[in-house]
Amino acid sequence: MKNKSTQRVALLLLLALLWGSAYPLTKISVNEIPMVTFSLGRSVIGALILWLILRFKGQRLPGWGRVWIHLVMMGVVHNAAPYVLVAWGSQTVDSGLTAIITSTAPLFTIILAHFMVADDRLTPAKIVGVLVAISGMAALLAPSFQGGLTASLQGIIAILAASVCYGVATVYTRKHLRGLPFLVGPTAQLIISSGLLLPLSLLLERPFQLPVPSLPSLLAWVATGALGTAMAFIIFFRLIEMANPSFVSMVSYLIPIVGAGLGMLVLGERLPPSAYAGFAIILGGVMIANGRYDRKLAPITLIKQVKHATPGLLTSIGRSHEPVQS
Repeated sequence: MKNKSTQRVALLLLLALLWGSAYPLTKISVNEIPMVTFSLGRSVIGALILWLILRFKGQRLPGWGRVWIHLVMMGVVHNAAPYVLVAWGSQTVDSGLTAIITSTAPLFTIILAHFMVADDRLTPAKIVGVLVAISGMAALLAPSFQGGLTASLQGIIAILAASVCYGVATVYTRKHLRGLPFLVGPTAQLIISSGLLLPLSLLLERPFQLPVPSLPSLLAWVATGALGTAMAFIIFFRLIEMANPSFVSMVSYLIPIVGAGLGMLVLGERLPPSAYAGFAIILGGVMIANGRYDRKLAPITLIKQVKHATPGLLTSIGRSHEPVQS
């Protein structure tokens, strides 16, 4: 039991690192690459890597059937739609703030899980936590609404919509896609996302007529697909098999720490005090809502557990892909 708990925490931290770094990488890329084309490339790179791993392991995509309805749904709400929305918002919003806004995903996850997952109901603590987090979101976003519907505000709204998509996806995966070999689902979803975004890219942005992006933009684009998408999907689906949606959703308040930190170090971003205050309140609300995990996720305990987590993490990724029951 203790080893399983350590693996969950280690996977959560690694997933936060991969997804958190995707925000500054996206910011670098969309300065030169149109948002739909960027999202298409991210999906294609991720799909290709996962498909190659899938074939190497002797696995195949599922046969035609009802499961593909759920995979198409996930391809939209966890890939195509949020990728485009985040890329759109990143054109006018700092990567650190983008990462902070996505920390609102647990609000939607916790509420939806109550109605869709039998073992993850709302409790008084969760209700209080959601209300606190909502007040933090108001503090975070209020300054942006004072100047009217600016480009920056539109970007913030787009990123918030992406956060809703991620909240829906977390619960939907737990409800409908548990039991699939853990590389099959994300591979199929990224293929679907690629198929949906390809015609949009060709029709709306005509990337073949645009100048070749600079090397930093290209490298950031590839890294987003390979690490922030393919590797993150491996970790996400492994974690979703081991824990309930509320635990998985906690990655959303670890992501901003990585995203804001890298935004400051790599891009020289400086967020306003309201951003940090809003995030702190959101973080507090989510921690209240997930109070049963407070001890497991206390910073000192996390550090102690991570010291012993790496071997288990590698074993978890490399071993047989039978469904894991929580």
